[in-house]
Amino acid sequence: MSTVILANGEFPKHPIPLAALTNADTLIACDGAAESLLKYGRSPDWVVGDLDSLSADFRKKFADRMIHEAEQETNDLSKAFRFALSQMDENEELIILGATGKREDHTLGNISLLADFSRRFADIRILTDTGVFLAVKSGQTVPAVPGQAVSIFNPAGRAVRATSQGLKYPLNDLELNIWWCATLNTALTDHFSLTFTPEDAVLLLFLAHSD
Repeated sequence: MSTVILANGEFPKHPIPLAALTNADTLIACDGAAESLLKYGRSPDWVVGDLDSLSADFRKKFADRMIHEAEQETNDLSKAFRFALSQMDENEELIILGATGKREDHTLGNISLLADFSRRFADIRILTDTGVFLAVKSGQTVPAVPGQAVSIFNPAGRAVRATSQGLKYPLNDLELNIWWCATLNTALTDHFSLTFTPEDAVLLLFLAHSD
């Protein structure tokens, strides 16, 4: 079972995120993305947000599936995530699409939210047209494809020391104290692993699509 959240970034074009969109068991659209989804030919199961960007005709047609969240302290993706949690079982996967593109500030904000989201839901990822963002904990083994591009980011406000197995450029107790210092690596085999301290930290990975 999979739940997909469609945020209001660039609408997916690559076959991998489009397949996730097509095969979603439950499809939640942030309000700014809902009409783009309808133009694509798929109706949302739920629309979440402050709903101010939707046309009157759309709001009338889909009135039975609108979730109005008026507060402005969090963005629409956060609102959609909270709603998804209230509807999902623990064994489902949660895929976020449309989190990147258009405005860079929205892109960075949405990606950084992944670390917070992962603390509340284990099987979650952001799919883009170029790859996938994952949140990982220390000791986790990550499936990969030999030669796949891998970048590692530390979204926390504190330094993390990391060691890797299975990457072309090994991390040997490397201090990740700035965003870019563990980017542009490569997987050597069909998996790699990371251990790091503090052990309660979460790192973000970007794995480029291998096709």
